[in-house]
Amino acid sequence: MIIEICANSFASAKAAQQAGAHRVELCTQLSVGGLTPSYGCIEKVVKELDIAVHVLIRPRAGNFTYTHQELDIIKRDIVFCNSIGCQGVVCGVLNNHNQIDLQATQELIETSKNMEFTFHRAFDVVVNPYKALEDLEALGVTRILSSGQQQKAIDGIQLLKELKNKAQTLQIMPGSAIDTTNVMSFKEAGFEMVHFSALKNTPRVESPLAVNFSQGSEGVSDKQTIETIIALLEQPC
Repeated sequence: MIIEICANSFASAKAAQQAGAHRVELCTQLSVGGLTPSYGCIEKVVKELDIAVHVLIRPRAGNFTYTHQELDIIKRDIVFCNSIGCQGVVCGVLNNHNQIDLQATQELIETSKNMEFTFHRAFDVVVNPYKALEDLEALGVTRILSSGQQQKAIDGIQLLKELKNKAQTLQIMPGSAIDTTNVMSFKEAGFEMVHFSALKNTPRVESPLAVNFSQGSEGVSDKQTIETIIALLEQPC
């Protein structure tokens, strides 16, 4: 089973590699669903680590309907990722009716050239996931990252299984709140890959100062947790 770690920093990506994960989705700001990391972070991970790197391309928080200016930024980020050797990008664009924006998505796939293209969890707010699956297959995306339109992937596993059974050319990758308590359910359901962060939160830092910018962070992917999940998946169902 392929293990993809949602890595919010170089430290998280390094922990993923050390634990034996297969690839990372490099991003930042998980508190808002993830945004594009800095060029410096992307380059450092690509140059200094050996793990496969897919980069989340999302220019801002909020919805997934973008202006022409925002789409231009997305394309420029994709071009950069391609230029330094990333294996894939993770992106998604919807129209005002929460349907796949076919034209914009096609343009982004063409921009990504030889990289893999994962359509991210914008999929989880589309009005008709079955139609969206057909659209994305026709466009040639590599895979869909989805929680089955639920907050937690384990709660959306029925839809995820239905999508997996309907998919002909693309992969369905469950993601969101996957951990040691539920990961085996996805293996037993026949999924070939899972996506999770394995974050270990850092403690809140108290300060007597009126202004304090050090009140903890989103944490870092935990090597031991990733190793534990990999060991679970290596066991027979």
